[in-house]
Amino acid sequence: MPTSYIGNLEAMADPAIVREIGSSLRQIRLNKNLSQVQLAEMSGLNRITISRMEAGRAPTLLTLVQVLRALDRLDILKAFREEPQVSPLQLLKLKARERKKASPRPRIPMRDKKKRDE
Repeated sequence: MPTSYIGNLEAMADPAIVREIGSSLRQIRLNKNLSQVQLAEMSGLNRITISRMEAGRAPTLLTLVQVLRALDRLDILKAFREEPQVSPLQLLKLKARERKKASPRPRIPMRDKKKRDE
């Protein structure tokens, strides 16, 4: 997606953001030298759906995923993945439970060693 609007997202209205997303998808499609018809066939959608999405009409999440998959750009969705946050207190507790060294081997009494050698 173009970086021209990234800093202004909070200031933009939701419909404007949807238009920017549509415009970005159009640019990705054009960079791959694909027509709307070709993208529609690759994604299993209707050309009109592609046209509407690029014009700024809000697609469903499923439609967006289908288009991103067809454009080989599912990596864009990684930005939505939120890794669980570990609090500093939990981190300390986890560190305390970590093993610091190996356990000593159990000692074999001498009489058992002699029996084993015989």
